[in-house]
Amino acid sequence: MTTLVNRPNTALLVIDVQNGVVANAHDRDNVVATIGALVDKARAANVEVVWVQHNSDELPRDSASWQYVPELVRRDSEPLVQKAFGDSFEDTDLEPVLAARGVGRLLVTGAQTDGCIRSTLHGAITRGYDATLVGDAHTTEDLSPYGAPSPDQVIAHTNLYWQFHTAPGRTAGTVKAADVDFA
Repeated sequence: MTTLVNRPNTALLVIDVQNGVVANAHDRDNVVATIGALVDKARAANVEVVWVQHNSDELPRDSASWQYVPELVRRDSEPLVQKAFGDSFEDTDLEPVLAARGVGRLLVTGAQTDGCIRSTLHGAITRGYDATLVGDAHTTEDLSPYGAPSPDQVIAHTNLYWQFHTAPGRTAGTVKAADVDFA
């Protein structure tokens, strides 16, 4: 249903599951394990796995905090997109990477729910992609001391509102990892 022409393929996006991003994330170990299982499932189905890695003053390139968590290992054949903004499309090569692979449908996983995940979902749908959030494969840290809701509420709310998101000629939605169908 994507509005992108000649883009029948699907990709699993793994966004910012870096040491410094998820060190204190809500339900970190379960979310990382769920993402790992999805990566394995995508690879078994010959579905593209695209890795996105954030760079910032807090996550300087090549630092320990910048590295992906050790539980998730990218293959050399899988694209790695570097970014400096919340939206994984903004000022990156994500769009050309996806275009070269004929991808029009995205399954989104990673961190932080209330930042890069939301931004990328909206960025994808406005660019013509079908964008599905894997509801149990994203997380965030606890920012409630700053007035934010608790992480479980942030995650639940994001899953709820993305489940009902719509755009002309595109699909959105939320799915549990166990129900992901790469067909």
